[in-house]
Amino acid sequence: MTGDTTPIHGREPRPGGPEWIERYRGSLMNTFGDPQRVLVHGEGAQVWDADGNRYIDLLAGIAVNALGHAHPALVKAVSEQIATLGHISNFFTSPPQVELAEKLLALLGAEGKVFFANSGSEANEAALKATRRTGRTKLVVAEGSFHGRTMGALALTSKEAYRTPFEPLPGEVTWVPYGDADALRAAVDGETAAVVLEPIQGEAGVVVPPEGYLRAARDVTREHGALLWFDEVQTGVGRTGDWFAHTPSGVTPDLVTLAKGLGGGMPIGACIGVGDAGSLFGPGNHGTTFGGNPVATRAALAVIDTIERDDLLTAVDELHRLFVEEFSSIPGVVEVTGRGLLLGVVLERPVAADVMKAALDAGVIVNAPTPDRLRIAPPFVLTSQQARDAVAAIRSVLAEVLP
Repeated sequence: MTGDTTPIHGREPRPGGPEWIERYRGSLMNTFGDPQRVLVHGEGAQVWDADGNRYIDLLAGIAVNALGHAHPALVKAVSEQIATLGHISNFFTSPPQVELAEKLLALLGAEGKVFFANSGSEANEAALKATRRTGRTKLVVAEGSFHGRTMGALALTSKEAYRTPFEPLPGEVTWVPYGDADALRAAVDGETAAVVLEPIQGEAGVVVPPEGYLRAARDVTREHGALLWFDEVQTGVGRTGDWFAHTPSGVTPDLVTLAKGLGGGMPIGACIGVGDAGSLFGPGNHGTTFGGNPVATRAALAVIDTIERDDLLTAVDELHRLFVEEFSSIPGVVEVTGRGLLLGVVLERPVAADVMKAALDAGVIVNAPTPDRLRIAPPFVLTSQQARDAVAAIRSVLAEVLP
């Protein structure tokens, strides 16, 4: 795959990757380090870089591009909407904003209200502010969590390296081991505003909690009058084979936050308040200039409509089975975790970063969220042949990295 320099749809030659990276260093803040590649074009589950190399994308912009790259339905929706009405502020509403809120509530199967933002961090900021409207300030959060990089969302993110440079952070946070129902019960009391959980932890390496854990969280929050908040930013909108990762638990939370896959690449986030939690905010309590704009909400409607029309949740389940079977047969792979197309490939040694780099050189994009895990989160439109080709490339890489 790397080294395929076939012209891309007749595009004119352009500067190569090294030149772009030099320009990047000279003009962008060094918050991410050097880019791994300079990408210029995408189609389906493949992307090309500035040097003409082609890659199978098993990361989808970190679980964002549910429909892959340049999907006709998304292109059509965004193009039509921006040519009609792009931005109006939240002094006004638009049909796509209302329709999307209604659709999300219908998918959730609950009555409530929706606040639209521009990202996962912003959706979580909204939820965090909503918890303050309970009159309580204590939050119980799981170790290994990731909820964002803004100051409020960062206060709920457990990784010390992210948190320490910016302390003191807002809130009264009690940390508990993820998946430990007894620890959760011991931490929640009558002063707890909310319990904040990811139904599956993505940044921790795709960690799935034990059966009954989410139900235990619902029971203890109800007992003490606290809110139950599920962060579905990475897991929602079909990523796990269900519209929401918490659905199989049978639990109804009070707050749900979404982003990533919701817009298929367009920036949008949502905070859903279920039942009484939908009324925690009143006029002036929160706001956003761009959130819920016509283009982003129209894009999200196109994503949801396409998943439904093309039965992509079935495709997610089928690809899940293929990946689990293929990865489990590779020497050096200890376990495959996760559900749907959010998978963690657990390696017998902490060489995930080396595997990620070598896989990129071999034409496959994956991610190494922890030293011994690869994260697989491809577009739902990935073909079975592309999946097999990508796994074959990773198999060869592991044979070299793991002697």
